[in-house]
Parts: sequence; C-alpha cells; structure tokens
Amino acid sequence: MNILTKAELLFHIARWRLTWNRHDSNYKPDGLKNPKFVSAAEAVKLIQDHDCVFSSGMAANARCSIFFWALKEQFLATGHPLGLTWITVGAQGSRGRTPGTMEEIGMEGIIKRWIGGHLETFKAQLRLGQEGKLEIHRLPQGVETFLLEAQARGEDSLVTSTGVGTTMDPRVDRGSPVVRGVGESLITVEGDRLRYRFPKINVAMFTAGYADEEGNIYKKHMSCVTESYESALAAKKNKGKVMVGVGRIIPKNEKEIFLSADQVDAVVVNPVVEQTGSIPFHRYWPMFTEGANEDIDDAVERLKFVNNTLKITPVRKEVECALARVAANLFTKVARPGSYVNIGVGLPEEVSRLLYEGGLYKDVTFVVETGALGGLPAMGIFFGSAINPKKIMSSAQIFHLCYEKLDVTVLGLLQADCQGNINVSKRGEGPINYVGGGGLPDLAASAKTMIFIGSWMANAEMRIEGGKLKIIKPGAPKFVQQVDEITCSGSEALKLGKNVYYCTNVGIFHLTKRGMELIEVMPGVDIQKDILQSCPMKIVLPESGKVPVVPENIVTGKGFKLSWQS
Repeated sequence: MNILTKAELLFHIARWRLTWNRHDSNYKPDGLKNPKFVSAAEAVKLIQDHDCVFSSGMAANARCSIFFWALKEQFLATGHPLGLTWITVGAQGSRGRTPGTMEEIGMEGIIKRWIGGHLETFKAQLRLGQEGKLEIHRLPQGVETFLLEAQARGEDSLVTSTGVGTTMDPRVDRGSPVVRGVGESLITVEGDRLRYRFPKINVAMFTAGYADEEGNIYKKHMSCVTESYESALAAKKNKGKVMVGVGRIIPKNEKEIFLSADQVDAVVVNPVVEQTGSIPFHRYWPMFTEGANEDIDDAVERLKFVNNTLKITPVRKEVECALARVAANLFTKVARPGSYVNIGVGLPEEVSRLLYEGGLYKDVTFVVETGALGGLPAMGIFFGSAINPKKIMSSAQIFHLCYEKLDVTVLGLLQADCQGNINVSKRGEGPINYVGGGGLPDLAASAKTMIFIGSWMANAEMRIEGGKLKIIKPGAPKFVQQVDEITCSGSEALKLGKNVYYCTNVGIFHLTKRGMELIEVMPGVDIQKDILQSCPMKIVLPESGKVPVVPENIVTGKGFKLSWQS
C-alpha cells in the first residue's frame, strides 16, 4: 500500500474519530413532500410506552445510530417511552467504547425486557441487568431470525432441535433468562425438541442505503441487511410501525426495491447513516457491496491498516500465531474444496487470514451470519461484512443456507470439558460478565464439522523456542471437568455424527465415543506433565499409544504453506 493511500486512510480515520458523536436528530432535507419523510426525532415519537421494538444491525454494520441518539434525547426530555421490550440478534453495542450504538439507550426505565443473541458488547444494558433493573434473555441468533419469519406468517413460536442439551434447554439449565428466576422462559420442552417464542414485535427499525421519493427502500451498497426485511414484515403483520434510516434519496428503480413504501411508516434521511463503521453511505466502500470485484490484496491491506491504527485487532504473539497455523492446517485435512465455511470472531479470524494468504480461500464459500455470502470475511471493526461478497442475503436466509449446506465452522471457546461440551457464553458471574451464545447453537446444529480454537490455559506464559513450545508459567485451566455453562453439547454432536475438534496451544483434541482424544501434540510438550497432570479434563490417548507431533514448520511458520490434504 503506497504512502498516498495510507495518508487518505489516516485522514478517513481522523475525520471519523473527531466527528463520530456528531449528529442532528432534527435533520430533514428540504423539498420532500411525502409525509413519510421525517426527522429521527419525529420518527421515534412513533414508539409508545411498553412497545416491543426490534432493531437490526451487526457490530459496526448497518447501525441504527440516528434512532438510538434520537430516542435517548426524547427520553431525557420527556421521560418516555417507558417499559419497552427490545429485541436484537447480532451485537449492537461497543463495550462502552464507541458512540452511536444501542448503549446510548442503556438507561434505567427505557427498556424493561431485552432479548438478544450475542450480548457481550451491550455493557450499559448488562450493567442494568447486574443491578436488577433489566430483565435479560438469550436465544440462538438463527432461531431468532426464524421467529421473525414466523411472526410475518402470523405464528408466535417454532419447534426445533437447536439448543437441545445446552444451557437453553430447560432440562439442563434455566432456559432463556440470563439470571435464573428473572423473567419467564421463552423456551419450553416439546417432546425431544424445544419450542422458542417471541413477544409480538410492533416496531421495527433499521438502516438502509437509499430511498426514493415514494418511500421505497433499496439495499444497494449495503455491507449487510441482517434482519431488516423479516423484522419489517413481522411488525406490519402485527399492525405495527416500521422506521428506516437511509443515507440518500435516489430515483425510483422498480427492479431494485428491497422494501416497498407501503411497508414503511417513517423514512429518515440523514448523512450519519453508515454503510459500516466510519463509512457513511455518501462515501461507501465498493469492496463491501454485493457483486464487488475489487483488488482483494489491496482491500485486505486497507482493512488491516485501519484496524491496526484503531487498535481494534489484537496484536497476535508467536504462540497465538502458531495456534492459528495448527488450526488452519487441521482445516485443510477436514475440509475440502467446494465447502461452505463459517468463521467466528477472534482467533478464528486468524485462520481465515491464513487461508487467504495461502490462496485456499478461493476454493471455499464463506458464510457470514449477517447475510454476506462468498468473498472473504472482513476482520476487526468490519467483522460481519465481507470483501467482494457474491451475494448479500438476510440473516434468516443465510441461516437457512447453513442448516442446509454448512460444512465447516471455525469458532472460539472459553472452556471445554470431558464430554466435549463448549462454553462461549459465560465469562464470569453475573450479567455484566455474560457473553451469550450468539449464533453458535445454530452453527453447531448445522455444521458437519466444528473446529474450536482457544488457549490451553488462561493467563499462562508460553513461548516458542527452537521450534518447540515451552510453558514458562502455567495458568488457569480452560479444559475442565465440567464447563460453567453448556453453549454447545458434545453428546448431541456425537449423536448427530458430527466431527468436533479442539485446537489448543499444546495440541489438538478430537471428540470421540471414548472421550476427548489427543490426536496431535506440539513439539516440546510433555504429554504426561503438561497435559494429563495439569488438566482437570479427562483425556484419552490414541489406541496405538502414539500421538503424532505437530511439524516444526507449523510451529515456527518458517517454510509453512497451506495446501489441501483432504
């Protein structure tokens, strides 16, 4: 990337950072005669006390910022609306770091009950839950999108095997409430499956690229549409309201209409409406748009530069880089060209990076829960979008595709146990430390092969010396006798015939009927001392008694090159 491009990106970052809290909730362009076109301040007046509101978006993609700001301002001025039920699917907070997220309305009184999939980034709401001022529920993200479809059909629930054997199964744990006893569970047992339900949505809010003067909505140039279409149909079926924030007005094009004007009650045209974080629609980046064919090497470098400058993406140390290579090498053994592949956030992103650098990404179709199909999943602040996506679908459509076709998913972990159960949802005690399962229950139910990747111990000190892993100082075990919470059930995975692998700093484990079997070990690791004696989790060794050693080039990265092995 040349100096001029770096200078342009630094200017882009500086402009966003200096203006990221600047907005005008009363802004409305002149000359629009259609009464559907209102300011954000006028639009949020449609929300009444005790309404059930659904907001779309994922991380920095398609944020409803202008509505969050306007609602906050109205509440501070009038004390209304009160006692809302609010539903989200993807992450729409920022852990208190960035303005314009749903944390803007993380104030006591506005929301009484919140239902979501991924919860960790909503620190303002989790804090209210910690203080006993907010009822919080968790559901699988894919199931949530299917519930939106069900409401649009006039149905109030659905029955599925997703979540069976996990913490959301009332036979295992508490169902949907994050805090036991706080709120009636939205999940009940029905035979050998689970019934999920939603309260009726009567307000849907989302952002889109454009509208025409009639109020028709267009998804053109969007990085993702998440749940906007299905939530709008659900709200209208329930005789509710739909409000849309758009970046600009464009001429009518019948063939490109995403949502027709008769399904929309309020359109807010505002320059702060973004394609994705830091990028307003009037300066959209083509790389994120459906059917884009941008130079992928240049695009990756641009995103890497932005993330490194903002310090969004962690700087991976040599031990983590070695772990990523171990997982990527395993991927080439268990996946094959033509596979449909999902990549999670965090260390799994490093696997995606290695597949890109090795050129193997061209041989698979990546699936992003937000609806981006194909291309290369974007990283860091842009997670949830994709570079050069072949198609931009809704979240519901992409989850349906996952249930039909997903071959491999690569996901992170907080804990694993003797039964192969995974915890990614509970980081510690109380709502403030709650993560939520996100889309993992759906991905676990749909993928034929699961690769979990995570550190062997928390806060351990390790390093690579002479092509070998050396444990300088042990940490707290993450592979335990029993996980604190079951987000993914190992026994259900075995019952369904899935292949499940766990990649760690010390080696790779494979879930078998015999238990958690160590199938590869890192050079320098003493199996007896560093694994069997240091881990509460019961581990079995191959029946041959011999555990293959990870090749040195994978450990060091010297001469490392990915190629298909399956």
